[in-house]
Amino acid sequence: MRRIKVLVVEDSIVFRELLVQNLNRDSEIQVVATARDPFEARDAILKYRPDVMTLDVELPRMNGIEFLRKLMPQYPLPVVVISSLSDKVFDAMSAGAVDFVAKPAVSNRSQLEEFIQNELIVKIKIASSAQISNTKKSALLSHQDRKSTRPELSHMA
Repeated sequence: MRRIKVLVVEDSIVFRELLVQNLNRDSEIQVVATARDPFEARDAILKYRPDVMTLDVELPRMNGIEFLRKLMPQYPLPVVVISSLSDKVFDAMSAGAVDFVAKPAVSNRSQLEEFIQNELIVKIKIASSAQISNTKKSALLSHQDRKSTRPELSHMA
């Protein structure tokens, strides 16, 4: 069985590493890359072609929702937004996220691991089967196979 390739976009190194460790424990998931901000995420998307991306809302250089709005028309892929800002759920969904999960406000490592195992992994697996404008994605991938340049996200400054 092919594993679900996941890109984790999170600026907190502690939470990012916790996500990677716990997601990789699942036999159906493989974290192929991590990114600290939308610019690193853009490059990782092109290099690793993830099946699903987890995305924090509060990121340096550009917030996750703005990145999602710019990304989806050019490279649509299933995105699960993870944020402590639960009032952003509708913004995230309207920007193209397939799901939203509230980042737990706990400092206990075992509670965070339980959240990842019991909630986030389930949402990633569901998101991996979402049909996200495959016509645009196929066109972009075939264009990139002919020409190995980054898509026009340069207006993300």
